[in-house]
Amino acid sequence: MIDPAILRTDPDRLRESQRRRGESVELIDELVAADVAKREAQQRFDELRNEQKVLSKQIGPLQGALKKAADDAARAQAQAEVDALMQQAQGLSDRVKEAEAAAGQAAEALDALWLQMSNLVNLDSPVGGEEDFTVLEEVGSPRDFAAEGFEPRDHLALGELLGAIDVERGAKVSGSRFFYLTGPGALLEIALLNLAMQQATAHGLIPMITPTLVLPSAMEGTGFLGQAAENVYRIEEDDMYLVGTSEVPLAGYHSDEILDASRLPLRYAGWSSCFRREAGSYGKDTRGIIRVHQFDKVEMFVYCRPEDAEAEHARLLQWEREFVDALEIPYRVIDVATGDLGSSAARKFDMEAWIPTQGTYREITSTSNTTEFQARRLKIRMRDQNGTRPLATLNGTLCAMPRVIVAILENHQQADGSVVIPQALRPFLGGREVFTPDA
Repeated sequence: MIDPAILRTDPDRLRESQRRRGESVELIDELVAADVAKREAQQRFDELRNEQKVLSKQIGPLQGALKKAADDAARAQAQAEVDALMQQAQGLSDRVKEAEAAAGQAAEALDALWLQMSNLVNLDSPVGGEEDFTVLEEVGSPRDFAAEGFEPRDHLALGELLGAIDVERGAKVSGSRFFYLTGPGALLEIALLNLAMQQATAHGLIPMITPTLVLPSAMEGTGFLGQAAENVYRIEEDDMYLVGTSEVPLAGYHSDEILDASRLPLRYAGWSSCFRREAGSYGKDTRGIIRVHQFDKVEMFVYCRPEDAEAEHARLLQWEREFVDALEIPYRVIDVATGDLGSSAARKFDMEAWIPTQGTYREITSTSNTTEFQARRLKIRMRDQNGTRPLATLNGTLCAMPRVIVAILENHQQADGSVVIPQALRPFLGGREVFTPDA
């Protein structure tokens, strides 16, 4: 959620953000009208409630006078006055209840509109859709397989040759876009998990294993029931959701809490299985394990002062660079365009690995600055010498296992189908240097 004060003082700022995202600018007019209606309804309720309190104070003394009346005439007079005020109080009580209901309905209508509103974009983000990103840096050079004298195999062919990936049995057991990691594939994922957690803890992040089922409040609070709702798995009988990233339980970890500013920043590294429906992507990346329904991931998450958020964002990106550098694969860093940010992010950087058989770069990590957006929704605040206020949250994928495995297999393959293991992973594989087809 965005600070409502911005809506009242600078609605054009919200309109410009919506325009850059390619989302409804008219939503801001609806928000303005709903905000006015909510405040007017609340004011009406407050006025009637105050009137009710004043009337109650008048009735009390009259009831006391009624009890003390010395004669029938005085008692009758006092009773008449009490009856008149009681009748007035009854009518006022009905009006108060109506005003309270109207105020509640106006507040709910406004809240529903706010849930449609995406975060304010950073004005430094490139404007446009998925293909309008800005390349910030390219690191490493793609191998020239032709010069080496062989045609590279794709990751699935390599995985089958090495006994590392089994999509046929994955489909048999669970359906399309599920898979088994077997033998070297399973060992490679475990090695990646160990490397990621080793790096994360070395940088002071607190390791966590998070729930994969969350309540609607957590999913909605992080912004995943808006644009991304079609890709979320819902367990209807229990009204719970399978997470698509541990960002959700990590963000919800401190929901409804006030954190002492002296504790900030708080940095976590969460491991979890992730589940995505991948709705609307049929026919795209259906071969192999690039776009699947279940995968494991290590996600970094930060709570910090809003004024420190941009520095934390740069820090998360640097940690992602360190991890990918250790894997010895070519990659590029892109500044994601406004129309491809997702509802919570104000700015997002992706790291994309070179995939030889596709002749292109594919996303393997991402880091987003969500400013105060998620914190306001989840009611997470900080307390410092200036009082209590919302803090900022950020997230960054350190390792999305399947896509990193794809990049390692394809970039480190040899002509005989073997795959050289990056130096950084060897300590977690007993010093092993290569996966071979006969292993």
